[in-house]
Formats: sequence, structure tokens, C-alpha cells
Amino acid sequence: MKKLAGFALALLAATATSAFAQSDTLAKVKQSGKFVIGTRDSSAPLAYTTGDGKYVGYHVDVCNQVAEAVKKAVANPKLNVEYQLVTSQNRVSLVTNGTVDVECGSTTNNATRQKDVAFAPTTYVTNVRIAVKADSGINSLAQLDGKTVATTTGTTSVLLLRKHERAAKVNFNDVLGKDHADSFLLVETGRADAFVMDDNILAGLIVNSKTPSAYKIVGETISEEPIAIMYRKDDPAFKKLVDDTVKGMMSSGELAKTYAKWFTSPIPPRGNVVGMPMSDSLKKAIATPNDNPAESYKK
Repeated sequence: MKKLAGFALALLAATATSAFAQSDTLAKVKQSGKFVIGTRDSSAPLAYTTGDGKYVGYHVDVCNQVAEAVKKAVANPKLNVEYQLVTSQNRVSLVTNGTVDVECGSTTNNATRQKDVAFAPTTYVTNVRIAVKADSGINSLAQLDGKTVATTTGTTSVLLLRKHERAAKVNFNDVLGKDHADSFLLVETGRADAFVMDDNILAGLIVNSKTPSAYKIVGETISEEPIAIMYRKDDPAFKKLVDDTVKGMMSSGELAKTYAKWFTSPIPPRGNVVGMPMSDSLKKAIATPNDNPAESYKK
């Protein structure tokens, strides 16, 4: 009986230690000897793979700077930095359960997610719009009536579309792709007439497609939303490290240079240009860094 009680106490202590380490990211990283970055495979130009097992993009570059700061904080210049693929469906849970230490993809900072995770200052402001084939004849939300609209599982794009005042009387069928590349493929193959998603993701998919001129982004802005690096909440030391790193990139001008590298310069793998100059909304977010949720962007 004493042995059983002792085992139970040991198990409880181990669980408590594990929970503590998970809530203290820097302690967890120091103990494990690795820092895990969660990222995406088809969210160009924010985060994507070039097909050779390498992850690149605007937010990947930002998180690589965070990784350098973590190395200094745990006094381990040889700290192993790993990349873990996440999806729209599992990204929040993989942050909260400790699988990844920071998520660097295309995640909207909103009030619902802030109940479970924390966000760094806004590093991108996206506009949710629609991508169609250039010869589709679709140029507005109203013209989606009777059409099939694709979006990605785990995102809120179709819900936002249904709530948009100019789409109130538009009846369309929706179909879900398992990831952004799959959703775009639905349009490419004619199984969907349009793909509703963040404009930067649409532009990245189009520019890296086989025939970029065959597609276009059209219609009214459905929603303007802040995109940011995501990490576990209730971890003030790690929040300070991430936020200070991002703010430092903002104040030094490095973030603007990183933006130009991915949005207005040739990007891999085809060397095409996304062609999206920095918006006034993002300039404002950089001038006054904040982690305000999407609800604050509503007009």
C-alpha cells in the first residue's frame, strides 16, 4: 500500500513538474535542448515549404530571429531549432499542449483564440477576399450566387463571407480543402468557382502556381484581420522575449526589410513577385506595436 501511495505521489510530482515546465517555455527549452517552431507548408509568403524540406517565408524569418533570442536567453548557442508542420485545425492545440513553442504561420489574432493562447505584436494585417480564375466572370461577392466556394478546414473565411452585408442574399455551396494548397487546387481543377482566404495567402498561391496569369483576386474586402506569432499564454518571461524581439525588428527597420524581401521581391521556388506593398494598416501596427485582436479592427 505504501509503495502504491509512493508511486502515486511520484506520478503527481512528475505531472506537476511537466505542467510547470510547459508553462515556462524557456525552462522547457533549456531542459529539452530544443526550440520547436510550428509553421505552415502552403501559406506563402508568410510561411511555406519550397519542396525540399525547408520552410521559408516572412514569419519564418521573424521566428528565426526569436530563436536566436532564445539561444541567448538559455545560454546555448548550439540549441537545436526544429520545425513542426501545423495545420489550420491543430495549430492552437499544438501550442497549448507544448508540442510547438511558437507558431509562425498565418494565424489571425482574435478574442476567441486569446482565451487559449497569446500573440506577439501584429506583424501582418490581412484582408479576406476571393480568388477566381481570370476568365470566370466573377468580380464581386454578389456574383458568387449559385457558385461553389472553397475555403480551408479550420479557418473562418466562409463564416465571415456569410456574415458580410453584401453577401447576405448570396446563396452558395461551400467545399473544404484540408490545407490552403488543397483549397486552391479545387479552383484549379474546376471543382470550386472561388477560394475565400487571406489576400496574402491567395497571392502567394497564385504567384507560385503554374500559370499565375490564369487567376486573380477580386471582390470587396470581407474582413481586415491582424496576423501574429502565436505562443502559450500565462508565460510572461517568454512573452517579453518574443515581443521584444518583434518590437526590435520593427524599430530597427529590419521588419520592413523582411517584408520587402517576401512581398515585393522575387521569392522561391519560381522567383516570382507577390507584388503587395505594405498597407497603411500594417504601417500603423508597426508604428504603434500592439497585440489587439481582430475585433478591434471592425469598423
